[in-house]
Amino acid sequence: MFKKLSLRSRIFITMIFLVLIASVLIAGVTIYQYREQSEDYHQSRLERKEDQIKQSIDYTLQETTYPVVTENLALIFKDEIYRIADVQNVNFNIYDLEGQLLKSSRPSFRNEEISICLDAEVLNNLTASPTKRYVEENTSQEGRYQASYTYITDNRYKPIGILNLPYYEDNSFNEMELREFLTRLGGVYLVMLLLAIGLAYFISKYITRSLKTISDKLVQTDLSKRNEKILIENPGEEIGLLIDSYNGMIDELEESAAKLAKSEREQAWREMAKQVAHEIKNPLTPMRLSVQSFEKSFDPTDPKAKEKVKEYSETLIQQIDIMSNIASAFSNFADMPAQQKETLDVVSTVKLALEIFNEPYVHFISTEEKIIAKLDKTQLVRVVTNLVKNAIQAMPDIENPLIEVSVVGENENVKIIVADNGIGITDEVKDMIFEPKFTTKSSGTGLGLGMVKNIVETYNGTVHFASKPGKGTVFTVTLPKINETIAT
Repeated sequence: MFKKLSLRSRIFITMIFLVLIASVLIAGVTIYQYREQSEDYHQSRLERKEDQIKQSIDYTLQETTYPVVTENLALIFKDEIYRIADVQNVNFNIYDLEGQLLKSSRPSFRNEEISICLDAEVLNNLTASPTKRYVEENTSQEGRYQASYTYITDNRYKPIGILNLPYYEDNSFNEMELREFLTRLGGVYLVMLLLAIGLAYFISKYITRSLKTISDKLVQTDLSKRNEKILIENPGEEIGLLIDSYNGMIDELEESAAKLAKSEREQAWREMAKQVAHEIKNPLTPMRLSVQSFEKSFDPTDPKAKEKVKEYSETLIQQIDIMSNIASAFSNFADMPAQQKETLDVVSTVKLALEIFNEPYVHFISTEEKIIAKLDKTQLVRVVTNLVKNAIQAMPDIENPLIEVSVVGENENVKIIVADNGIGITDEVKDMIFEPKFTTKSSGTGLGLGMVKNIVETYNGTVHFASKPGKGTVFTVTLPKINETIAT
């Protein structure tokens, strides 16, 4: 799921996560450090107390009048053990070398809490220790405590007894300090977390701002128009490389588009020239034949000479008219009139366009009496007349021909539908039907539908058709009632 998030979200979450991990780690290290310090403190304190008591014991052994042997330890420390315990502010016990309790500084009513005889494990560990010292760790009702065991020696360093020093660890102060420190640390990290959230938001926004700019430019890239380059001040190294790559691609696209446009224009002119030459040659051939025939057969003395001259003239005029129509068609296609901002009634305009047709099978249908739109009247008439002409030419041998022209209002658009029951359009030529020089008829320029498509697309509209061979064809033109290009 993390991979599906945006780069900005991932940067934001990662920064917050790092702050949280850092706070947890520091809190864990702090707790660990406090515990280590507490253990070191109690260990060193136990060693200091043990050294102080041993010094007092050694001093007592030097000053006593009793022989310094195990059997006399209870007599030597009969009263002295309480004085030492009071001075050092700690209780301790003295055992013989067999582990039997000889003397304790604790009051007699609490002696039941003291071990009368040491465990064999304690004696063995003490004997086996290189330092002749053993520390036992345990817990009691008073809390965690340590008990150190070390030998009491005479002036010749011969063991004569065992010193036992119980030490109860009081961690209440350290734990209180730890709680206070963690509370302060938690407050600091809460503030840091809030600051990190704000900082992460702005940093992630800053980091991804350049990428967002590049992404927007990539989305807006259009091969059919001029694309703007990306200009960002002081981009990072990686972003700079990406921007340079994009700008280089734009330069290459513009160069390729220019070459392609030039090639397409040259190809279009070549194709147009071929088409014009072909269309002009069609009437020139019968004109040539007519002139040659007239030259050979004309006799000025013939009584019907005047009629033959008239017939010959009509033939030439007819072919000249055809050539004129061809020239006009190509001229109209190449020189599209500028769009005019004009509020008109589409229903009445389409009716007007149909008045030039005398075919009885051309019918008009409208669901509304008026449909007001902002369109160019001349170009709208050209669209309708070209579609109807195309439909008429599609039914040369139809027994019951029918052409229906419909106008339908649809929300912000107006639809003009021209349906016929002619020969239809085969699947092989459907993709070429709007090409300017394409025609399925034996005569004609093939520019009518191409002109319709140009006009409609200029108005941000659409034109499409549905056809079945032998059943007929339906052309549908959709135009916006208010064209933004014109309105502005």
